[in-house]
Amino acid sequence: MSGQPNTRLTDLFGLAGWSKGELARLVNRQAAAMGHPQLATDTSRVRRWIDTGEIPRDPVPRVLAALFTERLGRVVTIEDLGLVRHGRVGKRPGAGSAEAPDGVPWAPGRTAAVLTEFTGMDLMLNRRGLVGAGVALTAGSALSSAMHDWLHTDPTLSADAPDLDNPLHADPAGFDRYEAAPIGWQEIEELETAVEVFRKWDAARGGGLQRKAVVGQLNEVGGMLAYRHPDPIQQRLWGVAANLAVLAGWMSHDVGLEPTAQKYFVIAAHAAREGGDRPRAGEALSRAARQMVHLGRPDDALDLMKLANSGSGEETLPRTKAMLYTVEAWAQASMGRGQAMRRTLGQAEDLFVSDKGDVPPPSWMQMFKAEDLYGMQALAYRTLAEHEPAAAVQAQYYAEKALELRVDGRQRSKIFDFLSMASACFIADDPDQAAGYARLALVSMGSNSSHRTWDRLREMYRLTAEYSSYPKVDELREEIKLSLPKQVRGRGGNNARV
Repeated sequence: MSGQPNTRLTDLFGLAGWSKGELARLVNRQAAAMGHPQLATDTSRVRRWIDTGEIPRDPVPRVLAALFTERLGRVVTIEDLGLVRHGRVGKRPGAGSAEAPDGVPWAPGRTAAVLTEFTGMDLMLNRRGLVGAGVALTAGSALSSAMHDWLHTDPTLSADAPDLDNPLHADPAGFDRYEAAPIGWQEIEELETAVEVFRKWDAARGGGLQRKAVVGQLNEVGGMLAYRHPDPIQQRLWGVAANLAVLAGWMSHDVGLEPTAQKYFVIAAHAAREGGDRPRAGEALSRAARQMVHLGRPDDALDLMKLANSGSGEETLPRTKAMLYTVEAWAQASMGRGQAMRRTLGQAEDLFVSDKGDVPPPSWMQMFKAEDLYGMQALAYRTLAEHEPAAAVQAQYYAEKALELRVDGRQRSKIFDFLSMASACFIADDPDQAAGYARLALVSMGSNSSHRTWDRLREMYRLTAEYSSYPKVDELREEIKLSLPKQVRGRGGNNARV
């Protein structure tokens, strides 16, 4: 017991709208449903959890996490409730900021437990149709400052001796027998193959169709990590966990589950760091930065990119560094910093061509090819063109180069290139060509589950207003209105409404 109020639990309790007596009754009922009929919680116990920071014994924290998850329609973990015994209990990170509910970074050795718990709750929400986004994203500055020291030091992995407070050495009865069993090289290779299949599917069809499968696979990997394998296998398994967590985050972002996506990116960075792969951790944080730019928060994105660049380590390959610079350039473009953006893109180009390919790229970088560099350059210049219309010509140039090389079935990237080109053409006062590229994007979007493509379409739609008297553009505007999915038509954010 800390003697201090558990501020995290207090905040979530307030959001849930229960009375203390009501929560006590719900805990007893839920515990019985989870196989613990002997549990007897009362109002005074709930008051002690909230007002004095008392941490109840297992299974109460898990029961509370399940109750709050279902009540709030988003994943709430034991960590979020301030019910973990490691470190200071119930304190908000980030100097008391309510914007940082994630407890980042958590104690070394907690990653597998957090991963398993979070994916389990995510799957539960999926099954019950309750998935929502009812919490704010952690600000980039708070997230990067919280992770800075952790990312720049060597991870402290669990010792071989049992540790009753360490979830990696928890009572095996708490895990499914299959999850806690050891695995070998064949299983590792099969998992890595599965990651590649998921990655290609996501690139081709968007994140909506396979997200649950990726989250489920990640949940199983979390169970596998509960068993302490020999170091080479354990390291590869952490790599699988990091890759799956990035995919789960990217797919969540792709369908508009933004706080959930950010949590997966943070989990991915932790998993990569546990496995000793700092470049992978940096790339995971760059995904969170891309998410911030998409949501209209480029300043937060730049905070995250500083951490991603500095924390990825000296072993980062030139092509990986080039990719990181393109994300930074997009954030700079969003802020109208044309000179900085051009300088950063120049560094990205230099790094990309300097990579001789003598060192094979990691699996997660094999999809960043020349067309992806061009596509990001087109996006950056198209974004800058909102501030400097003359930049639209460069956006057209790079979008055309990207489209010439898009032959590998990554349909979502092709849609983004079409939309970058269409937007650049509208800004460059070429509505006929713009309408043609917009239609090419629209034809492809019906078979894609990516909400981000529709968000980007809405950004382009705003540019059509100036040309609505043109018959070809007027027809396009009507087609877009009729094509927008219902859940996208009413989405807010920084995009103009259609």
